Amino acid sequence: MTQGNSGLADISARSESWNMRLIGHSDLAGHGDGSRIDKKGKFLFVAHMRSVAVTVLDVEDPKNPRVVNQLAKAPGVHSHKVQIAGDLMLTNHERAPWETGPYRPGLALYDVSRPESPKEISFFPTVDKGVHRFWCADGRYAHLPTSEEGYSNRIYRIVDVQNPTRVQEVGRWWLPGLWAAGGESPSWGPKKSVWCHGIITEGSRAYVAYEDEGFAILDISSPSSPRLISRLDLMHPFRGHTHTVLPLPRRKLLIVAEEAVRNRCEDAYKMVWVIDVREETKPIPIATFPIPEGDFCARGGRFGPHNVHENRPGSKIDDLLIYLCYFNAGIRVVDVSNPFRPEEVGFFIPPAPQGQEAIQINDVYVDSDGLIYVTDRIGGGLYILEYTGPRPTAPKERGRSFFD
Repeated sequence: MTQGNSGLADISARSESWNMRLIGHSDLAGHGDGSRIDKKGKFLFVAHMRSVAVTVLDVEDPKNPRVVNQLAKAPGVHSHKVQIAGDLMLTNHERAPWETGPYRPGLALYDVSRPESPKEISFFPTVDKGVHRFWCADGRYAHLPTSEEGYSNRIYRIVDVQNPTRVQEVGRWWLPGLWAAGGESPSWGPKKSVWCHGIITEGSRAYVAYEDEGFAILDISSPSSPRLISRLDLMHPFRGHTHTVLPLPRRKLLIVAEEAVRNRCEDAYKMVWVIDVREETKPIPIATFPIPEGDFCARGGRFGPHNVHENRPGSKIDDLLIYLCYFNAGIRVVDVSNPFRPEEVGFFIPPAPQGQEAIQINDVYVDSDGLIYVTDRIGGGLYILEYTGPRPTAPKERGRSFFD
């Protein structure tokens, strides 16, 4: 198949960067609308916003990434999330707002024992809007933010995928007020967007983002009976839209990223929070990330945070540097060794492709070797980067305790 690393020197020359170096680039065989990323061996899997479902690349030589396969998307959906757990690949089927006609919401499961040739095994159907930012790290349970009959918006469902030919729900949890069929009514106002956006799990805990109602920490030691430990609503007086809740368990911290959802700063600044969870029943905000300075509100497109590198098993596990997607402000690297004073230590902003108003860096994956893979959600494709700045010193090595 086609590959895209032409014009690397031109991209590099026209980029804005600090402590970051461009290693490689792919236009994803002409389908540059990249989204979530995962990796298996030398193969990188990139989900897409609109055009196709998944692109598989051979990145053994990161200077020359090579597209080896592309999976067509199903009618009426976008499959913009992908995750790999062993020989299992999962992609979401979510109703695309710009699509019309029939569609099949749910979760698609593939055999990737031959990574370059994914083969669909089964499909777990859901309803209405389908599945959004799911999580599956252990190959046993998939954690789905998805619509379900009787609920007014997406809830959290846990499904057993150990036997991918017989996927079954084992548990669910929802924010009280969403179970319309059970007589619940929302306690929040009509201007709030409240639904389960995404989940990350760590051990027996699930960290669940709930849009304009902040996040919840759940005990999932019994997957059939998730139990609420605590909640924190970060919205007032801000605009919310909690996107990702990343646990840093060694340091007893959470990094909570909100999402910018409107162009040209029309929804005000969004935050990335540092949360103290030494006592997980009482999560406490202790800092926010610095907001990039510049003319970003005037550049067009979204300006603000989206996702962070999620420390998935097999990737680089880093609790001192946070790799943050910031839409038209590119990819930012933030040092959180002092959790009370996050400090930006690097960034990379590629030029917008021809005909695109602004770059829109969407998702990031950092490999165990430190290479950083980021996608643009419109047309820029895949960028492979290296952080060249200093590594922070762990707090205890500096004679400071903080949360270690």
